[in-house]
Amino acid sequence: MQVSVEKTSELSRKMTVSVPEAVVQEKMAERLKSLAREVKVDGFRPGKVPSHVVKKLYGDKIRNEIATDLINATFYDALKDQDLNPVGHPHFQPLDESEGFKYTVVFEVYPDISLDGAAGLEVVRPVAAVSDSDVDDMIEKLRVQKQTWHIIDRPAQEHDRVTISFSGTSEDVNFTDGRVENFEVICGEKKMIPGFEDHLIGLETDANKIFSVTFPDDYGNAALAGKAAEFNVDVIKVEEPALPEIDAEFIKAYGIEGDSVESFRDDVKNNMERELEQALRAKLKNAVMDALYEKIPLTAPNALVDLEVENLLKPYIETAKRQNMKLEDLKLPRDVFEEQAKRRVALGLILSEIVHENKMTVDNDKVRSTIEDMAKSYERPEDVVSWYYSDEKRLGDVQQMVLEDQTIEWLVAQAKVTDETVKFSDVMDRR
Repeated sequence: MQVSVEKTSELSRKMTVSVPEAVVQEKMAERLKSLAREVKVDGFRPGKVPSHVVKKLYGDKIRNEIATDLINATFYDALKDQDLNPVGHPHFQPLDESEGFKYTVVFEVYPDISLDGAAGLEVVRPVAAVSDSDVDDMIEKLRVQKQTWHIIDRPAQEHDRVTISFSGTSEDVNFTDGRVENFEVICGEKKMIPGFEDHLIGLETDANKIFSVTFPDDYGNAALAGKAAEFNVDVIKVEEPALPEIDAEFIKAYGIEGDSVESFRDDVKNNMERELEQALRAKLKNAVMDALYEKIPLTAPNALVDLEVENLLKPYIETAKRQNMKLEDLKLPRDVFEEQAKRRVALGLILSEIVHENKMTVDNDKVRSTIEDMAKSYERPEDVVSWYYSDEKRLGDVQQMVLEDQTIEWLVAQAKVTDETVKFSDVMDRR
């Protein structure tokens, strides 16, 4: 067997493999002899068909089968001989040869990864704590979640809920499909396009107002982006919010045992600290990943990038199915996901190389504690733990996650880390 390799790009290879005619003929003879004992040909007794007759009848078919067998038998030997590590699906092309058998195969290889940049990464680690004022703000948000609305006879103010019917036109075209009825807007939430909610402030029940605003340049509907629009609004009712008192009923509604405000505050603070710890850990991980991606540049194989793009598209495909739409209708160009896919593939390869070079193994105690933490929020945690351990794939996903976290911890231990004190809100509101 002769092997030659052509480097067609940084990661693409074209390998040519040649098998001597003697090998082909030996395999042909074996196959013909075997087939002669099995085939039935008019004029010959079973098992007595001459080889030259079998060859004339089945030679082309046998040679094609031998070609497939030779590719399967020689490809991985050729890779080993050339010290090549392929990625993705190889593309084979048999070549017409009068003597012997030759084929080409095109594939990508994994990039060579140098970990020189992994030591001494410079990372900023955010540090934060939950203050009493943070707890006050959180409790206020919880009260807002339970607020009730009461009709009032006065002009709308900020934080009021205004129920309206309206129509919208742009360049003399109605874009609201007639009139939208019983639409609720909370003034000051900024969920409508800029300026819309401002025009509702000061209006009373049964008021009518016609006003113009401009859609943002980056508005989701390209037909309206950056264009001026006129709205005709009728006010159906104006309501003001009423926040509940923090009493036993309110505390019970959030599933907290005990009815004292102090115990409620303690429970809220404990939850906030748990969420903050998770968020800080995620931010540190992102900071390490950013530094790693910058310090260890590599080209991601197209085959892996394509697979990652498909993974990123899956939620959108499911959404399209639920809405009886085609993916093309969502107008999601590939380049929207390609850069993110390249980053994820590159970081995955770098982390795998770090694990390999440092002979890291997953900590099964951490796997167990991770699964138990995930199970805590369920009614029967022990069933959830059993569910994970009863399936190799589910357990493998958690093991992979834990091993990645262990790798991040290892990198942080090697890194130059600068702590930066930040506010609780800066961490949680920007997730």
